[in-house]
Amino acid sequence: MTVKPLLCTAALLLAGCNLAPTHQTPPLPVPQAVSAQGAPAQADESALREAQGMQWLQSPALREVVALALTHNRDLRVAVENIEKARAQYGISRADLLPGVNAQAQANRARTAADLNASGNATLATQYTAQLGFASYELDLWGRVRNLNEAALQQFLQSQENQRNVRIGLVADVATAWLTLAADQARLQLARDTLASRVKALELTRRMHQLGAVSGLVLAQNQTTVDTARGDVASTTAQVERDRNVLQLLAGGTVPQHLLPTAQTLGLQESADVAALPPVPVPLPSTVLLRRPDVQAAESTLRAMNANIGAARAALFPTISLTANVGTGSTELEQLFGNDNSTWSFVPLVRLPIFDGGRNRAGVQVAESNQRIALAQYEKAVQTAFREAADVLADLAQWRERLAAQASMVANTQKAFDLSDARFKAGVDNYLAVLDAQRSLYAAQQTLIGLRLSEQVNRVTLWKVLGGE
Repeated sequence: MTVKPLLCTAALLLAGCNLAPTHQTPPLPVPQAVSAQGAPAQADESALREAQGMQWLQSPALREVVALALTHNRDLRVAVENIEKARAQYGISRADLLPGVNAQAQANRARTAADLNASGNATLATQYTAQLGFASYELDLWGRVRNLNEAALQQFLQSQENQRNVRIGLVADVATAWLTLAADQARLQLARDTLASRVKALELTRRMHQLGAVSGLVLAQNQTTVDTARGDVASTTAQVERDRNVLQLLAGGTVPQHLLPTAQTLGLQESADVAALPPVPVPLPSTVLLRRPDVQAAESTLRAMNANIGAARAALFPTISLTANVGTGSTELEQLFGNDNSTWSFVPLVRLPIFDGGRNRAGVQVAESNQRIALAQYEKAVQTAFREAADVLADLAQWRERLAAQASMVANTQKAFDLSDARFKAGVDNYLAVLDAQRSLYAAQQTLIGLRLSEQVNRVTLWKVLGGE
């Protein structure tokens, strides 16, 4: 009658014991309402020091935005946690190289029914044991455990390189997003200035039409230029807001207003460079690209696959594992550690694969295929690095000429517009020439802003393809 309550109590204890942490919904890392404004994010000191050390980023505001991203970006947090997970997995694999020693203490009390006892009487038997030993420790004769440990180490190193690659990519993405916002703000300022000048021209044309100096066709043509400029202002304003959203996503929070670029950062007027050109040896040795984190990660994967081949081949050979323990036992608790109560056991076990339906040989073939796949991926990573560097360097050599040519085009189209406008006002030419010159000037100005953005992004990309060096 006393056993049943004990069993029920034990079942309730087991059912109510849950060692998992209690789930709590994390606070949302966004403002309570969807808008462009929110509480500014703060960078921690280590991230700020790292960002300030990036002297190739010449804008202090941009370096602070990079520090915000290094502190709050969620992709970077995932990469960091992947390193911690790989480090723990490597620790588990390394522990297999040593025997795991366990201590065990046990008390056993049993009652034998009278019908099952030779004496015809019910008996109670009590036994106490204490043991220290290890179970199934594999003697690594063929290197299986060592190769598995090497594979885990390479996976850990790969996670480190992946994290470094994420950091480099994050810095480049933040810089590109910041520069893109600067260019679109310059485009917005250009669109607003263009709208203002066209509104003034429309008012002047309207007065001239009232005086009979110009036709209704010219007035309508002026109105279309104003409407076009209004549409450009609206669409560019929306694009600037989207650029802010992209930058805030990369930074992991709201970027303070004083850290955002202005319309003059990449405007029509010549301004200071935001990103400096990293020193590049000419010609660039291909070995420099082997230090890129994505190439290093691919090489770690290749090393891990080589180690897996060794582990798979070791499975074809006999496995010797040892189980041993030493301890003491007694029917009386006070005599547990008495004389002549010691116990020990030693159990060597040899497992020899005789017939497994080709499973182990197929495992070797799988490991060898994975190694060949990793080799191809490593070669592809090297080829990709070479192509990216070659593309950036090909553009780098032509930027000065392209910017100079476009700046000259803006100056000349400005002269053409001024002359055509003066000829129209003098009655020498019709308004179509003014419209054509106006459109050409606006397009040339936008192209110049885009080229300045592309030239600065090219510098950021050069830093990235060189592995952040």
